[in-house]
Amino acid sequence: MNMKKQQPSSASGHVLAVVVSIIAIVTLMALSLLSMGLNSRTMAIRTTEKIKARCAADAGLTKALFEMNEKLKVKPWDDSTLPYAVDESLPNFDAVFSYKTASIASYKFSGGTSFKIAGSGSNNYIIESIGKAGPAVKRVYVNIGLQGLFEHAILTKESTVLKSDTLVDGYNSKDPTETDVELKIGTLSTSLDQIILNSGVKVDGDVVVGVDGDVNTVVKDLGAATGSRYSMTEEPSMPDVSTPVLPEMGMDITVAGGTLSIGPADSGKYTGIDVMKKGILEISGGEVALHITGDIELDQDCELIVKKGTSVKIYMEGNVVCRNNSSISNEGFPDPELLQLFAVGAGEVTFDLKAKSDWCGVVYAPHAQIVLNAKGNCYGAVIGKAFEYKSGGNFYYDVALRDVEADDDNVRFVVKRWLER
Repeated sequence: MNMKKQQPSSASGHVLAVVVSIIAIVTLMALSLLSMGLNSRTMAIRTTEKIKARCAADAGLTKALFEMNEKLKVKPWDDSTLPYAVDESLPNFDAVFSYKTASIASYKFSGGTSFKIAGSGSNNYIIESIGKAGPAVKRVYVNIGLQGLFEHAILTKESTVLKSDTLVDGYNSKDPTETDVELKIGTLSTSLDQIILNSGVKVDGDVVVGVDGDVNTVVKDLGAATGSRYSMTEEPSMPDVSTPVLPEMGMDITVAGGTLSIGPADSGKYTGIDVMKKGILEISGGEVALHITGDIELDQDCELIVKKGTSVKIYMEGNVVCRNNSSISNEGFPDPELLQLFAVGAGEVTFDLKAKSDWCGVVYAPHAQIVLNAKGNCYGAVIGKAFEYKSGGNFYYDVALRDVEADDDNVRFVVKRWLER
């Protein structure tokens, strides 16, 4: 009799169990990968929405700050209505922003938010900007305040040279009791030897160089003592100066010997100033504004004098030339704002300034090569393309130049402090 050998049933059952286990493991791995992909996708969407909300909040802040500076152009300043917007959309961008502006005194933070305010006074404001993209919300709070042209004692685009034994220090023309004055001198440049401090120079303040510059190469120290030295984290702006609308005079102011006195009624736009034959041009009687389309030339032994009780703003398109023993002086010491000299236009000019005693004034000329040679000290501030200090005395920065009001010329709102939520 033939008998068939029987196969054990346990072998097929074992194979089935292995297959089922493999299928289960693969299924679990696939589900995990799907879940991971979904989570990654969800996180990417949320991150994108947060970025969009941040961009929208920044756009709202930028627009609010722009509108505040546009309001400054209308005199007198009126803050009874301040910039605001609600759910304003951005072109080609699926996000919206809202913002509101308020004075420090009247602003109420939402949700218990607070941060330290920089400075005080009536021209101090808060901007709250809110960006929204889907469910994402980003809030940005900034404290803005006014800033004028003279935040630095000396600031140039290129080189600054201080003669040997010069002291750079500060004072406050509005408060003689203030003796601890913070000041900076600097350059926007990062090139070699752009600040030359000759032997014996002492700067009772900081020395700054352009963004990412190396102070060891930008500053040429020939034996100077200073405060901190460092590179800027952000480049300060040198905005163009707004020139007032003045009557066209169509002629030079000419002095050929003797003394000529001009006052507020003579404010206007002239083709030049020419003082010769030991002549003297006196500016007196109040507030005077002169727009000079050509040059100012003071011949040997000639003078331009700003009399006590008078202020003058001179807007220059051309050069200032002071020949041997000539002088520009301000009798309103110690207030340098009584003599303000501006370079207007994009063309490069030269300001060769001299004084028979102290120089007391401010110079704002981002496109000018400036040389200052006074027999005494210098009081004020200098902003230019390049500056060489040859005076016999020291350089004193007036910290009161930082105190500006909304109705002053050439002021702007800038961000003082920043907070994100």
